[in-house]
Amino acid sequence: MHYTPSTTHQTLSVVLATLNEEQNIGSCLESIKTIADEIIIVDESSTDKTREIAEKYGAKVIKVKHKENFHINKQKAIETATGDWILQLDADERVSPELAKEIVEVVNSPNDELLKRVLDSPSTKNLKLFSRHQRLIEQREGRLGIHNGQIVAFFIPRRNFFLGKPLIHAGVYPDGVIRLIKRGKARLPGKSVHEVMEVDGEVGWLFNDLEHHDSPTLQRYLERMNRYTDLQAEELRRNEVPVNAFYMLLYTCYRPAITFLKLYIRHRGYLDGMRGFIWSFFSSLHYPLSYFKYWQAQKS
Repeated sequence: MHYTPSTTHQTLSVVLATLNEEQNIGSCLESIKTIADEIIIVDESSTDKTREIAEKYGAKVIKVKHKENFHINKQKAIETATGDWILQLDADERVSPELAKEIVEVVNSPNDELLKRVLDSPSTKNLKLFSRHQRLIEQREGRLGIHNGQIVAFFIPRRNFFLGKPLIHAGVYPDGVIRLIKRGKARLPGKSVHEVMEVDGEVGWLFNDLEHHDSPTLQRYLERMNRYTDLQAEELRRNEVPVNAFYMLLYTCYRPAITFLKLYIRHRGYLDGMRGFIWSFFSSLHYPLSYFKYWQAQKS
């Protein structure tokens, strides 16, 4: 598919919120150094060399206090950016050369070319897969963006690496996330760990994968799982979920079982071998762990 670049160069800001990411930040910034006109790092008072490494890549580093909901500082990084377009990343993500090239093409393309990247275009690559993913998100969150004929944000499909290799099944692909946005046209509300960006315009898709290296080891996965279930327990508190026998069974039996069967059987996690089983099993444990943390907080 060919895209005609605009005559005016559009600037790109790459923004991240970080906390003790010295093992990841260098590889992340290395992957975008040739396309970023500006790098913004909002660092949550890291105690390792995260800020030092970021500064070697010319990043503007802003030190802030840690927030339990990391979307708050992600939004701060977005608000600090001055580029025409903003690419929001996590430190454990890598932009492939193919994706980098696509991003440059997109940010320098006129709107009529960008409209070809919405999912009702029959030429869209992976149309069925991406459409299903976006439909599931909109069933949960409501309509994404508004119909105004202006493309101002893009989903990027993510290839999740788990224990050293990409997971192909178990419902983890395309794991689309809205990450490329026009400045001033999208924001993170900072209310939930699962929230999707609010967008003042239409949402398209990029076609090349963003690599996500969030769990190279089981220890790393469990550390992240502990953090996410803390946030989910807080959401249960805000939603005033009852603490009784019915909800205990719902969160410790029914939802874990449904989640495991959906990921391992329906989405064929078994085709990823032991890694597929581990992913499906521990994903199902998010529910009881969150509920027990919530229960403990209520009792104390």
